[in-house]
Amino acid sequence: MVNAIEVDGIAKRFTIHHERSQTLKERILHPRSGSSEEFDALVDINFVVDQGETLGIVGHNGSGKSTLLKCICGVLQPTTGQIRLRGNLAALLELGAGFQHELSGRDNVYLYGSMLGFTHKMVDQIFDDVVAFSELEHFIDTPVKFYSSGMYVRLAFAVAVNVDPDILVVDEVLAVGDERFQAKCIDRIRHFQREGRTILLVTHQADTVRAICDRAIVLDQGHMVADGPVTDSLRIFRERLLGDVADHRPAGAGSVRIDGVSSDTGAFEVRHGAGMSIVVSFTSDRAVSGNLVLEVFTRTGLLVSRNDAQSAPVTLRPGTNRVGVAFSNVPLLDGVYDLNVGLVEPEGATVIAWSEKAASLQVLYDGRAGGVVAIDSSITQS
Repeated sequence: MVNAIEVDGIAKRFTIHHERSQTLKERILHPRSGSSEEFDALVDINFVVDQGETLGIVGHNGSGKSTLLKCICGVLQPTTGQIRLRGNLAALLELGAGFQHELSGRDNVYLYGSMLGFTHKMVDQIFDDVVAFSELEHFIDTPVKFYSSGMYVRLAFAVAVNVDPDILVVDEVLAVGDERFQAKCIDRIRHFQREGRTILLVTHQADTVRAICDRAIVLDQGHMVADGPVTDSLRIFRERLLGDVADHRPAGAGSVRIDGVSSDTGAFEVRHGAGMSIVVSFTSDRAVSGNLVLEVFTRTGLLVSRNDAQSAPVTLRPGTNRVGVAFSNVPLLDGVYDLNVGLVEPEGATVIAWSEKAASLQVLYDGRAGGVVAIDSSITQS
């Protein structure tokens, strides 16, 4: 297997200046004022990406994800280490990167294309495809300073995917567009995968990583703490997230733990269309309220359902708590499904407690339908 990307011992150190003099006069009068410190954004990062592989990169804000991608794309030079690429690369690093605000969308397409190594004639050949994909026909001659964030992303993504890259690097920007355009971008990424292109994807959306990535790495405070199958890496990512939540709680705030999930029948087995109930057991050192989150995945990592029960928040008391969840009708077809369970703050921004693969559910189906769920239908003929 040919390696498309080799990251060998990468480290990146920045110097952060504090209270530095802002004017020439201040620097002359106070030449030694201010202080500085070294900050290690990346520490000894090593991995390879095979040609045609899709790698997800996940981590908290400030974990070093964007710095790593900028080093890979050549925007930043690593302090130590080497990066080797095989093939041409197109990148969407951050919103509007490479765009000149005073220029029109049309001019920026040519400018962005030139940054990716395309001549004016080569951009001429893809220009209509770029405009069609971005859906900005009526705004292509408008200065991009008047564009919304979604319009920025649409134009930048349209250029990046039409310059025929061997390696596509996408950093968070897909989260800005509307859902329909996000789906369109994902479809194009899947098309690239079928063509054997190499893709690096940074996102906070675990569902996206599960759906399209072959492998994932996890960064935490500049260190790579996981590199492996998507499910394993996301579990480690969530454990790190929960650890950070615990570390930043006020003193005396206590902790919340999910002890397990049980079924009313004692076995996690149900027939298609039947109802069932489960009980989630918590231990809490404090009184806390949040929304119970239930995620159902196929064994291939496809998200079937995510329910955060916003209409019925859960309130835990100090000590042991049991929360029941009833399903009136399980529409899943034959197969084994994994359940993730969590408790999040009502706004959904902070995870209070989380359990990955808390239980596995066996669904029995007597029919011959295929797929994941059965959708009721009626047929009429006239």
